[in-house]
Amino acid sequence: MADFSWDVRSPLDRALVVGPYGAQGDAGLALTEIRDFDLVQVMARRGKAGAMTKATKAHFGVAAPETPKAVAAADATLIWSGPDQFLVLSKGGRHALEMLAPVFAGSASLSDQSHARALISVSGDKARATLAKLSSIDLHPGVFGVGAAAATSMDHTSVTLWRGRDRSGLAVFNLLVFATFAESLWHTILDSAAEYGVTISHSEEFA
Repeated sequence: MADFSWDVRSPLDRALVVGPYGAQGDAGLALTEIRDFDLVQVMARRGKAGAMTKATKAHFGVAAPETPKAVAAADATLIWSGPDQFLVLSKGGRHALEMLAPVFAGSASLSDQSHARALISVSGDKARATLAKLSSIDLHPGVFGVGAAAATSMDHTSVTLWRGRDRSGLAVFNLLVFATFAESLWHTILDSAAEYGVTISHSEEFA
């Protein structure tokens, strides 16, 4: 009889090798997989966008994003993913599907995406240069500031992209990608950043 394991594994388990990659010297890019998070898609039901917005404000203390942006609440990030819909990114089960179900009962449909997506953080002084090779989005700070978001594609792969808070004066970009495409996109980012030098890691802390 074959042995089966039901352990949850990262979609980047095989691809991610912690340590330096590419050009030697000071790395221009930090590439980090963020693990162990809760991700719930919230989509307004027909004619219920107003009720969903009200429920969001009551529960999170901030309004649901109505344009492409990421909004920080006390213990979650709300990320625009389309008209009348957004993603709730959090940790520790505080905003897992079962916790949000009564909040949005009657106003929105919920879908647990926690194990369907990979979350990748891209930071460093070559972050923009690397991502510019893969996306047509203008990431200039005057256009794509902190909190800006986009549903776009990179290397023919659909991603949700948003800019997080700067770290040590440098921009931080976050990518949500479907788990089945995560390994391919990871290698593509590495190839694009090899000339700058990369520090590879994983973390359970949000960027």
